[in-house]
Amino acid sequence: MERYQVVVIGGGSAGMTAAAGAANLGAKTALIEKKNSLGGDCLHYGCVPSKSLIDAANRIYTMKNSAEIFGFSLSGKLEFNKVKEHVKSAQSVIQEHDGNKRFTDLGVDLFFGAAHFQSPNEISIGDKQIIWAEKVIIATGSSPVVPSSIEGIEQIRYVTNETIFDLEELPKELGVIGGGTIGLEMAQAFARMGTKVTVFEGSDQLFAKEDHDISTFMYNLLKEEINIELYSSVTKVENTEGKIKVHIALRNGEEKEYTVDQLLVSAGRKPNTSSLKLSQAGVATVKDFIEIDDSFRSSQPHIFAVGDAINTLPFTHAAGEEAKTVISNVLFGLKNTLNHEFTPWVTFTSPEVFHVGKTEKQVKEAGTSYRVYRAHLEEVDRFITSHETRGFVKIITDKRGTILGAHAAGLEAGEWMQIVVFAMKNKKKIGSLSRMIYSYPTKAGALQRAADVYWREKLFDGPLPKLTKKFFDIKYAITGKKLDLPPEEPAPASISLDRN
Repeated sequence: MERYQVVVIGGGSAGMTAAAGAANLGAKTALIEKKNSLGGDCLHYGCVPSKSLIDAANRIYTMKNSAEIFGFSLSGKLEFNKVKEHVKSAQSVIQEHDGNKRFTDLGVDLFFGAAHFQSPNEISIGDKQIIWAEKVIIATGSSPVVPSSIEGIEQIRYVTNETIFDLEELPKELGVIGGGTIGLEMAQAFARMGTKVTVFEGSDQLFAKEDHDISTFMYNLLKEEINIELYSSVTKVENTEGKIKVHIALRNGEEKEYTVDQLLVSAGRKPNTSSLKLSQAGVATVKDFIEIDDSFRSSQPHIFAVGDAINTLPFTHAAGEEAKTVISNVLFGLKNTLNHEFTPWVTFTSPEVFHVGKTEKQVKEAGTSYRVYRAHLEEVDRFITSHETRGFVKIITDKRGTILGAHAAGLEAGEWMQIVVFAMKNKKKIGSLSRMIYSYPTKAGALQRAADVYWREKLFDGPLPKLTKKFFDIKYAITGKKLDLPPEEPAPASISLDRN
């Protein structure tokens, strides 16, 4: 039986980060991945293919709009296979960065097959091989939830984020169950490629985790491109003449039917832990999430867990940061923690939605005295020159100017709003965002404009204008002059042009 100092289960973002870190620090390391290649959900079904598809859809949409604005004509039909090639091209390039050779060169032993615990230290791979681990890091990710409450769901050919990129043809009509990140990103992307899309969302709003102002703003924009059924519960689905009939019930008791070519189920995700036989390792779970302490240690002291296997933020970048944090705990017995208070996320709709920190509702519920500072993109020159002024910035602070949360909807908001994360993590107040020097014209000017409101209030709405006036009044009284203007110079003597 092969023995390892560190065994990492799961070859996605968190698992690869953990395995590379352990190997680089000299530990004998094994990495187990159940599928036949590394990369995990992000590379194969999530971030990479979805953002490539969104990029293609936005380019198509921009070309159509540009033709209308600038008076040129477009002809031809979208070739969906070319879009798929665009997606696969990005995947293949990124796959090379995280290929097997990178890890074998580091000395990591790779195993491909389903892993489960035989005992707290023994891990079975497939049906044949067993390895022994001194320390274990579980980073098995998550998978889509398919609601069993929907009658007929197992009898139809629905797709999830794992299979939607396998579609051979662009559907004419697409139904989307769930108005979360995945559902809305895909809904808008397909709509921009020409598909008629309907989103079925059970709650009263889209973007449920976002600030209410952002959620309302984005709903009003997206409903111009896609059909949205709020307060709708999908009760039954059935095959009908090569299509799918979707039955929904609304909160007011009304029932509706939609007929679509494809149905995307994006109703949440669940951790991939049920097949690990964690009870045989003495690892406690709650609703399949592994229970951990603040240092990512499970109920079994030598077993740690990160990423979607635990109940923290369900994002690739969050999982990667957890993996970086846990390495020193695993190897050196430290108790390093990670505060996700300053971990941002972005929803890649158009416009993009950026989020870091608390929403206004959360701040209000905490009983904190707060201020809100805003800037609308229609006031920012760079957005005006791009003819894309939809959106705004919203920064929430306490009464001393400490940033509690920052939110934005806007073109490429995920890029230019990152400055706020640095400010929050380094305890910089909103005034520091205003006092930075920004290149002009840039989209980050929206952030500066919102922060400038803070200084305008401090300088012009506070006591300073009255104090300034009082200072000059006293000065004038002492000097007897209103202004210290330089004395008037005498008029120049006239010049004669007479040469005689």
